[in-house]
Amino acid sequence: MISNAPLIDHYSKMLRLRAFEQACLVGFAAREIHGELHLGIGQEAVAAALIPYLRPEDGLVSTHRNHLHALAKGVSARALMAEIFEKETGLCRGRGGHMHPFDKSTNFSATGIVGASIPVALGYAYASAMEKSDAVGIAIIGDGSANHGTFHECLNMAGAWKLPLIIVVENNDYAISVPASSVTAPVPHWKRAEAYGGLGLAVNGIDVEAVEKIYAEAFAHARARKGPVVVEAHCHRFRGHYEGDADSYRSREERTRMRQEGDPIQHTRAKLEAAGVAVADLDRARKEADDEMAEILAAVRADPMPPASAALDYVFVGA
Repeated sequence: MISNAPLIDHYSKMLRLRAFEQACLVGFAAREIHGELHLGIGQEAVAAALIPYLRPEDGLVSTHRNHLHALAKGVSARALMAEIFEKETGLCRGRGGHMHPFDKSTNFSATGIVGASIPVALGYAYASAMEKSDAVGIAIIGDGSANHGTFHECLNMAGAWKLPLIIVVENNDYAISVPASSVTAPVPHWKRAEAYGGLGLAVNGIDVEAVEKIYAEAFAHARARKGPVVVEAHCHRFRGHYEGDADSYRSREERTRMRQEGDPIQHTRAKLEAAGVAVADLDRARKEADDEMAEILAAVRADPMPPASAALDYVFVGA
């Protein structure tokens, strides 16, 4: 049982990440969350494996699909969910919403602009170099963002100055509805790092143990000031690009196969069951995660919305 402890820990963390997003789904269905909602269900291993390597001083910058990364960075699930529900108790008092949460205390932020997380993470990496610390800047992007100019420009600067920048590419094979195979040159994203003097690594993003091993190499390289790192993790996005997306660009067979063969939680559970971990213990871990998020959801639903009179608060700087 002791030898399985790290994998059990990963399993529990992935369950917690999924339970958080499933709670958000409840709010979306009830129209308590407005606008688009982008979920990373199916991509939990990429985020959960980050947790052992992230430090408070590291800056992590995510995308429109950011909930899992925020929780991995240590952002309060309570405050994050309140922000998504646009409550006064949220990280940004409900003003940032789902796509733009910001938490100064954990050095976490996100942006809805495709590719824009990389320059901000580069800023963290540059600050670390100026301060002579071993903190790193981490940018999470999707495969579509890897074709933006920011990807190449920031890698070039990080390579030239040996900045501790780590770019994690969550490659789920689709940039919204566009298959990556139709718009990306036949050179994998991780291999592009070599052109800028960086380290490129690829991993099966369904296997949380494999992802953690890759991160160990990536963070050691970056903290040693050897230059930038690109980690490309192949994974699956189970739901549409956003809630309400008809997802007609993927066949029913493809979606079914992804869930049957590409679920990181089921993949990990199968490993644990094969190693002799009791099914009751695994079920208990799931229930604990579900109960925690149900409790948070109930509390958030009772929180106040920002008053209409405060609509212009925090928009303009006073004299």
